[in-house]
Amino acid sequence: MFYTCGPNEAMVVSGCGRSPPLLIAGGRVFVFPCIQQIQRISLNTLTLNVKSDKVYTRHGVPISVTGIAQVKIQGQNKEMLAAACQMFMGKSEGEIANIALETLEGHQRAIIAHLTVEEIYQDRKKFSDQVFKVASSDLVNMGIGVVSYTLKDVHDDQNYLSSLGKARTAQVQRDARIGEAQFRRDAVIREAHAMQEKTSAQYKNEIEMAKAQRDFELKKAAYDIEVNTKKAESEMAYQLQVAKTKQRIEEEKMQVQVVERTQQITLQEQEITRREKELEAKVWKPAEAERYRIEKIAEAEKLQLIMEAEAEAEAIRMRGEAEAFAVEAKGRAEAEQMVKKAEAFKQYKEGAMVDMLLEKLPLQKRSAGHSAQPRRSPWCLAVGQKWA
Repeated sequence: MFYTCGPNEAMVVSGCGRSPPLLIAGGRVFVFPCIQQIQRISLNTLTLNVKSDKVYTRHGVPISVTGIAQVKIQGQNKEMLAAACQMFMGKSEGEIANIALETLEGHQRAIIAHLTVEEIYQDRKKFSDQVFKVASSDLVNMGIGVVSYTLKDVHDDQNYLSSLGKARTAQVQRDARIGEAQFRRDAVIREAHAMQEKTSAQYKNEIEMAKAQRDFELKKAAYDIEVNTKKAESEMAYQLQVAKTKQRIEEEKMQVQVVERTQQITLQEQEITRREKELEAKVWKPAEAERYRIEKIAEAEKLQLIMEAEAEAEAIRMRGEAEAFAVEAKGRAEAEQMVKKAEAFKQYKEGAMVDMLLEKLPLQKRSAGHSAQPRRSPWCLAVGQKWA
């Protein structure tokens, strides 16, 4: 037998051949009578009036909060529909709504207890979002989705909110008085600015008139100067033309003299060039050759003296280095001998000093005329061999 349901209803078919049960949200299904069973569950949206009376806030102020929530069983999500069927199958919409209402009211009370009255009253959207978020995470496990939640009313029996309103009203009135005083002040300032601008415009107009008068007088004076200049130019034009004519005549005369003088200079330069060539051929070239020969001889003698001096300096330097090396080698040998003596003195201490005194005594005796040798002990002989 075929069964159908609307989009606001879901059917659950169980029985033979239906394990797990078949869930149909808004559709039709064939059911075998006697061996299969069909049940229905509503998917309608449920409107809940969530009231929380005299709940203490974080600062201990009791307030009453009313919220409106829209919830429904999610038929499109198979997992949520299966969870809702397990929990609410066979229950009416009123019973389902009562379960969801109790859950929402509990979350609403918990959130009120963690907030202050000011936070709830001034930021209602924040409070609504918190209730919606917390309740959704809990109701989704029942297969119910929270469509919306809105804070409807907040009131108290202690006139706490009224006091907040009075304070806000006083603040608004104070701001209004301050704004009115500022407006009057700005009006006075704007009036003063307008008067100042008017005075400035008047002064600017007078200045512009004075500038126009000055420009007129300057242009008139310039025109007068130009007229007088033209008159003077016309009077002197004749004199200038006469002077130019005389100047051209004088220039032509000078040009003739310049041409004559140029020809004379050219002849003189040719004569000078001829004499210089003659002098160069007879005197300069032989003298230049002799000077070149003397310079080369002097350079050769100079080079020879330099090489001799450098050779002498190199010989002196090499002798000095040899003497320095000999002195350094001698000093190094004496230093090594002193080091060995110091090591021997350090090792034998008093015995070595006695041995050294015994060695010095024969020298003193020989200087006094005695040639006898001192007798050394075996231990001294050992020290002497160690010394050697």
